[in-house]
Amino acid sequence: MEKVLRIVSLKEQPSDYRYWLSRPVSERLDAVEALRRQYLEFNRGVEPRLQRVCRVVKPA
Repeated sequence: MEKVLRIVSLKEQPSDYRYWLSRPVSERLDAVEALRRQYLEFNRGVEPRLQRVCRVVKPA
């Protein structure tokens, strides 16, 4: 395998936002879960739980 290095200016740098929009929803959720787990490992004092409970209320 050949190593490739390409130097670009900040204006030519590809957009992370566009990249993640191009990925399937399941892959995006997997990435968020991986980041969440890394955060919890880094901050040992944080409990792995949701901070707020949200409810969807349908109008009657």
